[in-house]
Amino acid sequence: MRVDDELGSVVVDGNGNTVYVFAKDEATPGESSCVGKCAETWRPVSADGVSADTGINQVLLGSIDREDGTEQLTLAGKPLYTYAKDEPGDTKGQGYQKAWYAATADGARTGVSRPALGVLDSPKLGRVLQDKNGRTLYLFTKDTPWPMTTACDATCRQKWTPSAPVTAADAEAAGLSPEILFTFTTPGGTEQESFNCWPAYTFNGDKKPGETNGQGVNGVWFAIKADIPGSDRGKTVPAAGRNQY
Repeated sequence: MRVDDELGSVVVDGNGNTVYVFAKDEATPGESSCVGKCAETWRPVSADGVSADTGINQVLLGSIDREDGTEQLTLAGKPLYTYAKDEPGDTKGQGYQKAWYAATADGARTGVSRPALGVLDSPKLGRVLQDKNGRTLYLFTKDTPWPMTTACDATCRQKWTPSAPVTAADAEAAGLSPEILFTFTTPGGTEQESFNCWPAYTFNGDKKPGETNGQGVNGVWFAIKADIPGSDRGKTVPAAGRNQY
């Protein structure tokens, strides 16, 4: 990672070159949309022998097979590239054709506001939900989905923060049906968002975007899947890693 004066923290390769993500790749999960001459200018980052520095969650690293048989490094499922016109420390590719952006620690685009509801493609957990700060959203299996009640008391809330409401448009932008949104008022009087009636929380043990340290805590906390198949008032538990579907 490197801190850029304008963009903040950006991912760099072992030579200090800024690493980019390509917006068009988001429509083709598991493959790169940059081939041929594109790949001469935007050079795929090789996955050979790569390890993460202290600013990047190692579990988010993965790879895809390119058409030429090479393996390209991915971060949270996003293929990574360097820009041929950059020197170490440059960010000349930032915003090019409104499609190329320096990568954040969880594979998002720098210099672009995060959506109110985001999706993290975790190699370990699959597609899970994030809030507007890139923090993973979790559900608590001790909660009651319908009628919605929370079992997370004041002591619990010292570690787990109720997630703020989002709009139908926010859900649609993240690829979710607005029908799965259920906002309710907690005993403390705050508005909390729920997904298929399961209240959502962030975990204070997640310090950086893309971290999932709350997954499996005490066997009752689980990241919320992004692929929620319609609303059945909580009968389907959208918990990553629990095989609830």
